[in-house]
Amino acid sequence: MPSPSAETSPAGDTTPVNPAEPPSAAAPVEVADDLVRRSHRLPSGLEYTTTTGRVVFRREETSDGKAGGFKPKAEIFLTAYTADRADTDTPNPRPVVFAFNGGPGSSSVWLHLGLLGPRLVDSGDAGNLTPPPFGLVDNPQTLLEHADLVMIDPVNTGFSRVVDGNTADEFHAFEQDRDLVAEVIRLWTTRNNRWLSPKYLVGESYGTLRAVAVAGRLFDAYGMSVNGLGLISTVLNLGTLTFAPGVDTPYALHLPTYAAIACYHGRHPGRELADVVREAEEYAARDYGYALSQGSRLSPEEYDAAVQRLAKLTTLDPGFIRRTNLRWDYAQFSAELLREQELAVGRIDGRFTAPAEDPQASTNWDDPSLAAINGPYAAAINHYVRAELGYENDLPYEILTGRVQPWSYKEFEGVPIDVTRTLERLMAHNPSLRVHVDYGYYDGATPHFAAEYVWAHMRLTDAARARFTHHYYEAGHMMYLQPEARLGQLEALAEFVSPAAG
Repeated sequence: MPSPSAETSPAGDTTPVNPAEPPSAAAPVEVADDLVRRSHRLPSGLEYTTTTGRVVFRREETSDGKAGGFKPKAEIFLTAYTADRADTDTPNPRPVVFAFNGGPGSSSVWLHLGLLGPRLVDSGDAGNLTPPPFGLVDNPQTLLEHADLVMIDPVNTGFSRVVDGNTADEFHAFEQDRDLVAEVIRLWTTRNNRWLSPKYLVGESYGTLRAVAVAGRLFDAYGMSVNGLGLISTVLNLGTLTFAPGVDTPYALHLPTYAAIACYHGRHPGRELADVVREAEEYAARDYGYALSQGSRLSPEEYDAAVQRLAKLTTLDPGFIRRTNLRWDYAQFSAELLREQELAVGRIDGRFTAPAEDPQASTNWDDPSLAAINGPYAAAINHYVRAELGYENDLPYEILTGRVQPWSYKEFEGVPIDVTRTLERLMAHNPSLRVHVDYGYYDGATPHFAAEYVWAHMRLTDAARARFTHHYYEAGHMMYLQPEARLGQLEALAEFVSPAAG
């Protein structure tokens, strides 16, 4: 499809390499930004510039107490959308939204072309998927109408890579990833003279944990305060999601999601989703939690009652619930819910199904929802960056990669991976900081009830809690796949970044 841009400016900040004169093997290769700029116009008339390419991340080094210089470490791919301004001598009043996805190992393509940017993937939705070769369409509700956007891909995602002589593993870690993303934000803000612009961080999934950590790093290291955090499909405490022997909490926190997905697939006939979810939440918070905590101390009568109630809520076979001792993880649920139909259920979006590879398997590790949308997003981003943004790179664009594994959480050795203390501190130090939260009822990766559990256990004043807004959608992890949910999200995000909202 044609680009919405009718006007294109020459590429900028690009230094081509002359293949006839390769650099000497003995001479160090100069690493420089390779940014390309193009001019565009939205259908509304808003004129804007895209800046696409890789920014060099440098770090000051010392050895034996001696300065070692400002050394290039990685090249970070980003796409920036900035509205054109006639007056460049006054502070820019437009908010800036810095956005990234999670994984770890995910590029920003999902938020970029699924929700925030001026162009959208034509992927279709559950039950009505667009066939190859897919396409792009305009996004009339793009957040660019209300704020400038900077989409960031961490190391080994997108086109981001370490420079020659460095190792990628050092950035495949909570702290190093946090510091790198914070430095990229500081650098972009400084180079573009945006220190006096309102600033927002928007993350999805692990990107929500990253957003809180990065906000803390920006404040601690650079004195930069952000105005808001947009948390989409939230996980701030991985302990609420990790199924492990002796840890019962995640089983209870997933229960309302199991019930919601069963409802979507017609297994609660005649009942409304809200009613099903409410009943599951009440049981998970009280009786189910008690039953799990008792272990073998539960009487036979209590155990039988728990089995029957869980079977009613989830529509799973009572025999399965007994065999799992009232405890099952999402991979087991995916294989079990529609076993009679020989279908597996999606994880990031429980609305999606696919034929089970092995109808007898006790678990399903493939995700039908991710398999359904990976192709459209891959086609869209690989076309978009070259044909519409003018950036060329022969590296593969890593959409969702395992190259970042194993991911290091050494800072949390022996304790849950949890950034809620950081958010508590930020809310206390910055009484203007606001938090926008989006939930999908069919999200099996970051269940809504687990996020609610985290909020309930945070030490916040009533005034701080009032600065949270919560938005629920009948959709999955990437709720913007559902057109009505996407419109609701963008309307709420536009209000969130509006100056009047502060």
